[in-house]
Amino acid sequence: MEAALQTNIQTCYHCGDSCVEEVIEAHDKTFCCTGCKNVYELLEENNLCAYYNLEENPGITGKKAIAESRFAYLDDAGVEAQLISFKNDAICKLTFYIPQMHCSSCIWLLENLFKLNQGISESTVNFLRKEVSLTYFHQKTSLREVVQLLARIGYEPEITLADTDGKKASKPNRSIIYKLGIAGFCFGNVMLLAFPDYLALTEGLQRSFGSFFGYLSFVLSLPVFFYSARGFFTSALEGIKQRMVNIDIPIATGLLALFCVSTYQVFTGTGPGYFDSFTGLVFFMLIGKYFQQRTYDTLSFDRDYTSYFPVSITVLKEDGEEVSVAVRNLKVGDRIRIRNQELIPADAILLRGTALIDYSFVSGESEPVEKVVGEVIYAGGRQVGESVELEVVKEVSQGYLTQLWNNTVFSKDETQSVGTYANIAGKWFIIVTLLVAAGSLVYWVPRDTDMAMKAFTSVLIIACPCALSLATPFVHGHTMRVFGKNKFFLKNTTVVETLAKIDTVVFDKTGTLTEPSAAELTYTGKALTAEQEQSIKSVLQHSTHPLSQRIFQHLKGKTTLVQNFQEVAGKGLVGEVNGQLVRIGSASYIGVPSDKSDALKTMVYVSIDGLVFGFYAFHNVYRQGLKSILQQLNDKKLAVLSGDNNHEEARLKALLGEDAALNFNQSPVQKLEYIRHLKQEQHRVLMVGDGLNDAGALKQSDAGIALTNSITNFSPSCDAILDATVFDKLSTFLSFSKKTMNIILATFAVSLIYNVIGLTLAVQGLFSPIVSAILMPISSLSVILFATMSVKIAARRAGL
Repeated sequence: MEAALQTNIQTCYHCGDSCVEEVIEAHDKTFCCTGCKNVYELLEENNLCAYYNLEENPGITGKKAIAESRFAYLDDAGVEAQLISFKNDAICKLTFYIPQMHCSSCIWLLENLFKLNQGISESTVNFLRKEVSLTYFHQKTSLREVVQLLARIGYEPEITLADTDGKKASKPNRSIIYKLGIAGFCFGNVMLLAFPDYLALTEGLQRSFGSFFGYLSFVLSLPVFFYSARGFFTSALEGIKQRMVNIDIPIATGLLALFCVSTYQVFTGTGPGYFDSFTGLVFFMLIGKYFQQRTYDTLSFDRDYTSYFPVSITVLKEDGEEVSVAVRNLKVGDRIRIRNQELIPADAILLRGTALIDYSFVSGESEPVEKVVGEVIYAGGRQVGESVELEVVKEVSQGYLTQLWNNTVFSKDETQSVGTYANIAGKWFIIVTLLVAAGSLVYWVPRDTDMAMKAFTSVLIIACPCALSLATPFVHGHTMRVFGKNKFFLKNTTVVETLAKIDTVVFDKTGTLTEPSAAELTYTGKALTAEQEQSIKSVLQHSTHPLSQRIFQHLKGKTTLVQNFQEVAGKGLVGEVNGQLVRIGSASYIGVPSDKSDALKTMVYVSIDGLVFGFYAFHNVYRQGLKSILQQLNDKKLAVLSGDNNHEEARLKALLGEDAALNFNQSPVQKLEYIRHLKQEQHRVLMVGDGLNDAGALKQSDAGIALTNSITNFSPSCDAILDATVFDKLSTFLSFSKKTMNIILATFAVSLIYNVIGLTLAVQGLFSPIVSAILMPISSLSVILFATMSVKIAARRAGL
């Protein structure tokens, strides 16, 4: 009777739970509760039932009633201000932690929220962190409605107002520890019950209790099969559904074969089974997975390395002194100065100046937004115009800066990489493994059934393609840590591979090859009064260009108010001071005839109310050790893109060699076009600039490095940030990237040797499944150890 009732129990189409308490029939489907039915109807109305095609029963159960009135607190403006990361007249942006996220269907549905609510503009999922970043139109929908929608479809966000400072700690996933504990307990007890099979002294015990021990071992193996080993089976099924061969398919096949054969032998009385091997196999493989997970965690693959960005900001002290401070050290209440084209690193209130904020990095809107004194300016905006003074109201979120740096707007087309080759190699490796396992089974079955089972399962278990998938991320992860310790910060692991393939290096000149702070500065022209120098210094104060900052530091006195400030990239500055129009820049920008310009120096001209007073001349001082740096790059094509005239051509030829391509009087657009031309000639181009006038060129290049001094103009277009103090290590970084690619290939070789030996012995039946289970995680750990030690040794030899 109970068996009949059991077979009549139906499962919910939405969540997969058994329909025990109630059965709701609707739309030719069965649902366990009204909540699940409502979610299905909501998805069906919006043509989103593809959600169910990606996974079987992917939904979250709707049995728990949702009292939407409890979200009323989200209508409070103060609460909303704490949660959102950006707001303008049209949109709001914020990020939620969604603990219920568990499969590809969840990702698909959460990224299609805009179809369920027209007020939602965009949603992006970070599956590893279980987070969804949302953009919504606050005129069409509210924060409360967005949260209610998420709760209605089973993905209620976890909102903790105490964690709204951008430092949300991701909850540790302890499921592998629970699985490991259960597998270990069952393995120990099954091994104890299997002792009569191993020891001749206990033959009497085996005759008396052998059958009972077999049934008991079967019962102990059930939680291991259905819980501890579940991850291997689900991963293999996912691969089959997606028509992909993944590394868990041979493992799942071996486990299933071992469990089924053992069950058959116990229930038919033909043998004791292999439950000891089965439980031990799962236990040792989970140990391997646990150590892999721990190693991944220590590598901080979630891009936390950006907290070491050498991005600094100007902090104003009480006595008026300006101090350069790393953004990660900014505190609430700090007063900061933001110059033209500088990024605002933290939410702050405008205290002084005219703020025109370009939020294109955040919202995609390129039209600057004007802010008045007292308004909050959100992190991620870029000031356009005169410098402004702000007071920090929220601590810096490095994660938010990371989002800007990794915005799809600045992403590049990725070409085939060694990582891709590893995936291809892994697929063929698994196919060959399955063929070898099937061949050994066919060979041994007519001769020895027990040996056939042993050989088949041993081949499937010991063949470890993990090394192929672990080699690239672990080598590159450690490489990024080495670079980070040496003040070279990469956007992601693909940059390592790109750097290894570079054959052309293009440099910006001013601020990159030259050291502006060390340049000799002279003024030639009509004598300037103290008031005129004050006006010039006031205009220069708002620019971050290296030459502007060098003249600013040279001039004495205090600054005054500047109106209608404007900076034209690569040309010059203009602003009104005390009713006078001050223009500072190149000869062509000021309007000096070309025949009057001295082509032997870098010159910055000054005019007041249309009258040219004179120019500041720079005798360029190149960075220390530049000649040796460039000599180390002699195996690559070198080029220079400069916005200055060609007065330094002879010196640059001597430094870079006669074959180097030198381009002068280049605008930002011309720099970009030059990079594009090199790429069309099939060159792999590295662009090194200061991030000011080179944003286009940095983005166009295969890899763009922004060189930073004490203050950087944070550029999301770049792929890496290099501290100017380690500029002399540039060639070392490039050569080290090449070495890491060789380390990956060496790791592949180690894995191949291991697997050839292991498979040879397994096919002969010389390994039992449990021995294979012990050797498999050892092989993975050996690959991790080899990758780690190889990178450390290579780094030590390279002086990093």
